[in-house]
Amino acid sequence: MTTQTPLPRGFRAHAGSIGIKDDTADFTVIASDTPATAVGMYTKSRFAGCSVRISREATADNQLRAIAVVSKNSNVATGPEGEANARELVASVAQSLGVNEADVAIASTGVIGRQYPMERVRSYLATLEEHAASSVEDAFGVTDAGPVAEAIMTTDTHAKIASASIASAGTGSASTASARIVGVAKGVGMIEPDMATMLTFIFTDAEIASDALDPIVRRVIDRTFNAVSVDTDTSTSDTAIVMANGSAGAVDLAEFETALFDVALSLTKMIASDGEGAETLIEVRVDSARDVDQARRVAKAIVNSPLVKTAVHGADPNWGRVAMAIGKCSDDLDIDQEAVTIRFGDTEVYPTLLPDTELETLSAYLANDEVLIHVSLGIDGKTGGEFTAYGCDLTDGYVRINADYTT
Repeated sequence: MTTQTPLPRGFRAHAGSIGIKDDTADFTVIASDTPATAVGMYTKSRFAGCSVRISREATADNQLRAIAVVSKNSNVATGPEGEANARELVASVAQSLGVNEADVAIASTGVIGRQYPMERVRSYLATLEEHAASSVEDAFGVTDAGPVAEAIMTTDTHAKIASASIASAGTGSASTASARIVGVAKGVGMIEPDMATMLTFIFTDAEIASDALDPIVRRVIDRTFNAVSVDTDTSTSDTAIVMANGSAGAVDLAEFETALFDVALSLTKMIASDGEGAETLIEVRVDSARDVDQARRVAKAIVNSPLVKTAVHGADPNWGRVAMAIGKCSDDLDIDQEAVTIRFGDTEVYPTLLPDTELETLSAYLANDEVLIHVSLGIDGKTGGEFTAYGCDLTDGYVRINADYTT
């Protein structure tokens, strides 16, 4: 049973099963009682789904009332029929809530190239509309994030939820926190975001104007969801949306950004550690780089290396695979192997080489649920170029899941 995590004030939800693929939860709507400031970031894939296109339109004015999510069918590469179906779903949700359909975003995740089973979708939505006509509060009576997080899952092994609190402006103490941030996410495969992440939705009752929220969200996502990679494959449906409805009043923006980062980082690590077939969370920290972009390239090269992933999976302290991955950044001519330091956890493995007698201890470290690979590039005079990437080991479980995904 998922731990109870109440949604922030002024948010309510609906969750259930349309029967998209089976009888598990596959549909949810999260709505704000009042217009909410919203920021959306989406995949850059040239095969982006129609849900992404519709949501881009909905968040273009930085305002939303609701997000509808369908799981187990991505509605990608489904042509005009797929887009018409998505817009019909949005219109029905808007009707149920009594809001403008232009203020409803949609996300969809699952198998590519298949139409929604619209007979089942229409039947479900008609029942929801009828229920809402009697009582919107009852039809959208879910006030806990658990059912929402469960309804957006596909091959995830567990729901992903994170939360934080912020003191309202002028309260002077975190102990009197009155504003909350609650985030949910899904994603375990087809993951190396090029904007945000698989699907993640973050809700807050803090009052923040769009011109302040937008840069905060982009900075946070760049250091969290854009730092995770499971398999180097960018999804066609990647969507990240943050909604702030202001029910708790204004907050200190710096404190809000810190809390939002904490929520996003928690979700990022959950995604990485729940990668398809994964058994180990890999954190790759690169510092002493020329700049952040260089540190990011090197960190991603390491975390994405199948040889590094399999070495971690086998608890094999083969630091040569890390050196190889760094060396792949061949356009970074200022990387000098003589200046580089490689560590597993706190243990330096290059250039100070470990005697064979200590390798068994290091192997035990690599058998942990979480492993840190720390690389200092040692570029002269450079101390500010840092970036941390998050990924997972590569197991036979990943192969089996994806070999049998549609069959």
